[in-house]
Amino acid sequence: MSKPLEIIAETAAPDVSTPEARISLEGFRELLDRLHPFAAVLGIEILDIQYGQATLRLPPSPANQRLGGIVAGPMLMGLADLALYAAVVGATGVAESVTASLTINFLRGAPAGGIIAQARILKTGRMTAGEALLLPEGGGDPVAQVVSTWSVPRTAA
Repeated sequence: MSKPLEIIAETAAPDVSTPEARISLEGFRELLDRLHPFAAVLGIEILDIQYGQATLRLPPSPANQRLGGIVAGPMLMGLADLALYAAVVGATGVAESVTASLTINFLRGAPAGGIIAQARILKTGRMTAGEALLLPEGGGDPVAQVVSTWSVPRTAA
């Protein structure tokens, strides 16, 4: 298996005054295709990756809904986890990072339709922490709030 970090756009530490994402949007999409093909099952669109931030979209689909016409919780959890992974890789450049914990607070039913995930990293290090808000694409209050920690392995220098 080839090294996941081969597609990381920048390997040097980012300039603290204007940090740039450690992976490009296209690089992240390639990383998912090559190393995480299960991500395609959810049909999630990667809209933006910045240093420590990511925006993703779960498109509307009847397959994402549960009884009552709301978006199913497992779909929202998958969206949040993938958005946080994108933000972690954007901040650290470490594709081998894995979820250590994920807590989701469902705030209200997610109406049928697209859901936007806005993820941001709060702390980087061997244990990286972040949060995500899940919002109806059509506007309105958040449907879920997520807090997550990630194990970021040391990479060979």
